[in-house]
Amino acid sequence: MIKSLQKTFPIYIFIDFILILSALCLSYLFKYNSFTGITANINFPNVKEYFFIFCLWSLFIIILFGRSGLYATNRNLTIPKEMLRVVVSLFYVAILMSAIIFFAQYKFFSRQIFIINFISLCVLLSGWRIIKRLILRRLIAGGYHNINVLVVGAGRMGKIIQEEIRRFPWWGFKIIGFLDDNVKESIEGVPVLGVLDEFIAVAKKYFVSELIITIPSEKQVVSRLIRQAKKMHLGVRIIPEKFEEPLPALDINYLGVIPLITYKERAHYPIEFALKRAQDFIVSLVVLIVFLPLFIIIAVLVKISSSGPVFYVQKRAGFKGKPFNLYKFRSMIKDADKLKDGLLHKNEVKDGVIFKIKLDPRIVSFGRFLRRFSLDELPQLFNVLKGDMSLVGPRPPTLDEVEKYNHFQMERLSVRPGMTGLSQVRGRSELSFRRWIKWDLWYVNNWSFGLDFLILRWTIPVVFKGKGAY
Repeated sequence: MIKSLQKTFPIYIFIDFILILSALCLSYLFKYNSFTGITANINFPNVKEYFFIFCLWSLFIIILFGRSGLYATNRNLTIPKEMLRVVVSLFYVAILMSAIIFFAQYKFFSRQIFIINFISLCVLLSGWRIIKRLILRRLIAGGYHNINVLVVGAGRMGKIIQEEIRRFPWWGFKIIGFLDDNVKESIEGVPVLGVLDEFIAVAKKYFVSELIITIPSEKQVVSRLIRQAKKMHLGVRIIPEKFEEPLPALDINYLGVIPLITYKERAHYPIEFALKRAQDFIVSLVVLIVFLPLFIIIAVLVKISSSGPVFYVQKRAGFKGKPFNLYKFRSMIKDADKLKDGLLHKNEVKDGVIFKIKLDPRIVSFGRFLRRFSLDELPQLFNVLKGDMSLVGPRPPTLDEVEKYNHFQMERLSVRPGMTGLSQVRGRSELSFRRWIKWDLWYVNNWSFGLDFLILRWTIPVVFKGKGAY
């Protein structure tokens, strides 16, 4: 979907070569020279042998980087994933070089040089790519090298695509409009440029580069659009059918010449869960210590604003449905749970499984402030510290909500619940239960440390805006 800038290939190789040479030379010079005096003599022991090893090292890095796609700016590649590619490639080259040094019996080669050089390469080659990404993202978000996109279908899926593109301006997509046979009015400021039969005229008029089709079930229409787009040398992308369902992760592969979409379950390894738990414990402990004064202030204000306890404790379903006590700062009147049955008819969340009311009469005035900025959720850091919850994951449901789950929806309980999650940054209480489940199951099947980092980063502006919080 996102094009790479292949013209930068020679520039990237040149920059990498300079940085590789710098790392190799500096590790060599600092090993054999003290530089204690300004006029110190510089030593070059075994310089010819080292030069040969360094040339091989540089060559292997450049070749492997090329095969790993590190000499093109793929806009869809996140910074953590690009850093991972860099480190993994350097690790493989280091293994290869250590094997060459061992079998060639290069006993002169210093282990200290080897280790310092590997670390220097990781820092330099990753660091400049981070800087490059940040600069390019700023340029692309400002309009540089943007790609004109035409979306076929102005329905629900078309709106989701528009929302996603606006969330990631550094992809460089610019939706110039929609094509739809039924919708005529613009979608959040983006016009409907015509009906499907006017595709060729619209594509020529607006210099379209990419076509995104959101109506895969209309097979004859899609087939015609693909043929027309192919003649015009346009990129074509099609949203899979049943995308609105909470599907597992997808792979595209081939059976001979036949392209296949493979639905797969994400395989989690015990070490990943152990690292995630360690991260949760350390971060929650540090945050609790740092925000202790804020906890005390909020506790005092809760106590003097209305009668009742400072903390609200409720049974929630945790990992694999195990009940645990969830902690919050109290934002409602005392014994608010007893009044819930009388308010069920006012539930504003679609599908009727989750209970939410924007103007819940049980919420006290200070409680509304706490909820708007999610300050009432802060005590859940104790749940994270205890291991009942994680920093990121599906929000923990109440026990009566779980009783309404079908077998498919129970999958969201296969990981620890989180203080924040994908559904929170995608709309919070404004989502229907169906879409809530969809995002949670997508998280379960596509979890990674990089995804957790993104959700935590997205949570900050969502909390400050207070959108969807009630």
